[in-house]
Amino acid sequence: MMLLLDIGNTNLRWALSDGGSPGEVRIVRHGAAVPLDLLADWERLEAPGRIVASNVGGPAVAAAISRATRAYWGLDVEFVQTRAHFGALRIAYPEPERFGVDRWLALVAAHRLVPETALVVDAGTAATFDLLLADGRHLGGLILPGVEMMRASLLAGTLIPRIASEPTDEPWAADTGPAVAAGSLQAIAALTTRLYDRLERQTQTSPALILTGGDAERLIPAMDRPARVMPDLVLRGLSEVVSGDAPAIG
Repeated sequence: MMLLLDIGNTNLRWALSDGGSPGEVRIVRHGAAVPLDLLADWERLEAPGRIVASNVGGPAVAAAISRATRAYWGLDVEFVQTRAHFGALRIAYPEPERFGVDRWLALVAAHRLVPETALVVDAGTAATFDLLLADGRHLGGLILPGVEMMRASLLAGTLIPRIASEPTDEPWAADTGPAVAAGSLQAIAALTTRLYDRLERQTQTSPALILTGGDAERLIPAMDRPARVMPDLVLRGLSEVVSGDAPAIG
């Protein structure tokens, strides 16, 4: 049994895998350290055979997690690194190490799970957009602030009051709080539509639109293209890398 870890900018997702799809996904906020509720869960966990991780949360949380796994099970964490090629998948970046490992793993999983051209949107602390052709060629992507970061930066730079609110069913709003809430979702949804349509015209096919990340479900009402939510996409990519090509692990 393997322990798979997806250490994001804000949250840590983990699941167990026997070499196939990840099991139940657990989510905790890490705060650049090891959360106490994670340790409580791990105290009850039977020792895994391997621990494999994706980390974009920084060296502090990686070191803290590594200390915990050595203390509990005497195991070091194997951190996956982005690489230019993985099977048919080819990354567009000329310097693959500059391409986030979470984005890379999401593409590894997407290419395995869907046969068609795909637009992969990861809506987390940052919102990333990656375009992937059916033959495995990655065209590139874009990055925006995520939903909460977009809202926080607007409120920090203006005198708009901090009003806790969620958008209504309409794409616009009749009050300031809902306008800010709707704007952040609509901005990401609008860019998704623009990229989807460009990809559709370029390839003369109907691409798959895959949403992942903590805010994927929140985006669904704002989307005007058919989308599927795969919240464990990075963990699925980890499982693929571990079972398919050990040299991707550093």
